[in-house]
Amino acid sequence: MNVSKPVTLTEEQISKKAFAHVLPISVFMALLVVIPILEYFGFVVYNEDIYPWYRYAPEQWVYPLQVIVCLILIKRYWSKFEVGPIRGFKFSIIMGLIGISLWVLPGHLFETMEMDEGWWRYFGFTERKDGFNPSDFLGEDQSLYWLAVIIRFLRMVVVVSIIEEVFWRGFLMRYILDRDGNYWNQPFGKFSIRSYIIITSLFMFIHAPSDYVGAFVYGSITYYVAVKTKSLFACIIMHALANFLLGCYVLKTGNFGYW
Repeated sequence: MNVSKPVTLTEEQISKKAFAHVLPISVFMALLVVIPILEYFGFVVYNEDIYPWYRYAPEQWVYPLQVIVCLILIKRYWSKFEVGPIRGFKFSIIMGLIGISLWVLPGHLFETMEMDEGWWRYFGFTERKDGFNPSDFLGEDQSLYWLAVIIRFLRMVVVVSIIEEVFWRGFLMRYILDRDGNYWNQPFGKFSIRSYIIITSLFMFIHAPSDYVGAFVYGSITYYVAVKTKSLFACIIMHALANFLLGCYVLKTGNFGYW
């Protein structure tokens, strides 16, 4: 389907297509708040000497659940996403490498230069050791450890890269351009300073404050990839590569705070 050609859709069809783009990331975000909710009601208790693993390490079952549910939704609505045209592969690879390098650079410099914590942490110059480390729960059991790592990579490289790009670039970038009409007739990757500011800012604010600058720079680069290539495929490839490289960096350095 050539999305650059006007297509007549009913209001119901417009809504259903929007629903397909918004639902996966909505479910993903909803499952992120499961742990805080369980903590509030006292289900999660961080005491492994008394309680079973699913109560003191809830991320070990919430993350796999998140992956399974979102993969089902991606498969269910894949035909609605209009991933093509398939182009810009090499360009997206280069941009993904640049984007993730700029994101982790401040934290890497903080560690290698043995800096102290200060106001500069808001620019990413802070320690990144505290985060999701499967060995904290699985210990010396290498088979379970690598299973957790594989699920984590599947979550980052496949699930996150698809649902985020489908929402940010595939849906919201168009919606902002024509909220009151058939925004699906807006060509993918059409530049607008308004959509750039809104999308990149929102992408920034869903991350931790220490990642604001990195997320804004990375989001700006991804927006440029969308405008340059006019391809959702290129954006997904960039995001997938960046998250894969980030996962490799985390395993290499032990900076699990990026996870």
